[in-house]
Amino acid sequence: MMFTQSLKWKIIIFLLTWVAYASTYLLRKPLGVIKSDLAVELSFSKTELGWLDTALLLPYATFQVVLGSLGDFYGARYTLSICLLLSAASMVMFGHWSAFHIFAFCLFLNGCAQSQAWPNCVKGLGYWYRDQRNAIFGIWGTCVFMGGIAGTGLAVYLQSQYGWRYAFTTPSFIVSVVGVFVFLFLLTPEEVKMSMNGEEYINGVRPSKPVHSPDLSMQWLQLWKIPMLPEISIATFCVKIVRYCMYMWLPMYLHQFIGYEKSEAGLLSISFEMGGVAGSAVIGYVIDRQFQGQAVLGSAICVVLSTVGLIMFLMTSELGMTCNILCMIMCGTFNCGPDPILSGTLPLEMGEMSGRNIQASLSGFINGFGSLGTVLQGPVIGYLADTYDWTSMFHFMIMMSSVGALALFKAQLVKRRQILSESSTEV
Repeated sequence: MMFTQSLKWKIIIFLLTWVAYASTYLLRKPLGVIKSDLAVELSFSKTELGWLDTALLLPYATFQVVLGSLGDFYGARYTLSICLLLSAASMVMFGHWSAFHIFAFCLFLNGCAQSQAWPNCVKGLGYWYRDQRNAIFGIWGTCVFMGGIAGTGLAVYLQSQYGWRYAFTTPSFIVSVVGVFVFLFLLTPEEVKMSMNGEEYINGVRPSKPVHSPDLSMQWLQLWKIPMLPEISIATFCVKIVRYCMYMWLPMYLHQFIGYEKSEAGLLSISFEMGGVAGSAVIGYVIDRQFQGQAVLGSAICVVLSTVGLIMFLMTSELGMTCNILCMIMCGTFNCGPDPILSGTLPLEMGEMSGRNIQASLSGFINGFGSLGTVLQGPVIGYLADTYDWTSMFHFMIMMSSVGALALFKAQLVKRRQILSESSTEV
């Protein structure tokens, strides 16, 4: 009976946290869909549209690091539910304004609130899943890309049926409802008077096993000296900047440069995220089976293939919808697939190789460094598109993806030298 009750709660928590994080994209993706409307109706320049991206993504990246401990102080349930409700409140009136600065302020508040979604979803899920976490979190991670697909699809529908000013209204209502469900049901085993795997819980913590605090003596410059960390961080930066270029600008590119209708452009852009779902679910398994677990080498090859997909899309962009979709799926598969490896598996591996308890520090460093790419892509792409033309966006993404692949190949060389050095020392 206890096993059945435990399984029931595991399923509830898995689905609840999956939906909670996926729902955050309902309030992120509409901005990319309605940019053409903002440019036409409100005469916003591409540079201004780029700064709107930054207004959302800068606080999201910054406060995820600065306020990441909120969930530890107040618990995942309270922190996540309040942040979802604040996120919904910040965007529900978005379409009722027309001033650039008010738009930027609303997006800033949204970014601040959503910064707590990922760490607290992971924290809430982690209470219930102690075994096979890599497999569980890999499947759970599809919420990122499925949420993006849902966010784009809903925004396109609202835009076509009611106009762009209502693109955030319904999503805000949905996110607020999810926030209420999180408050009601995101419970810990201790709160439902259960034990997991025979372990007693006190305030959601396993006292039967000591919890080691991170090694706070290591400063940023010391972390940077850890083998492979600079290369992995640079690669993550490059991969994320390409992904958010596609997220935030692809619908407008398809509409203005290739000539699709706005609704067609929004829906076609989903194919990139469809590739992301497939890549996230499959690539880790392929690396384990075909590359004998060589995560760095497998990720490097994936980023190369993503670069090839970008080149193919640029060269064949006028050959029709089918070709566009296939190229975008290829880009999405190989750009998004390595993400959980770069920011999850590899930090754990490097922490173990260093012999110090710094896995969380490494993961935070890589994620934080990579998030700078999401912040910078807005003004950079806006400037390039305004100053040159739309093809410059793809030239920029191809260049960044190539740099990311080179950084990973260098990381593979560093790792190989490290292994050879340790082998010679043992001999």
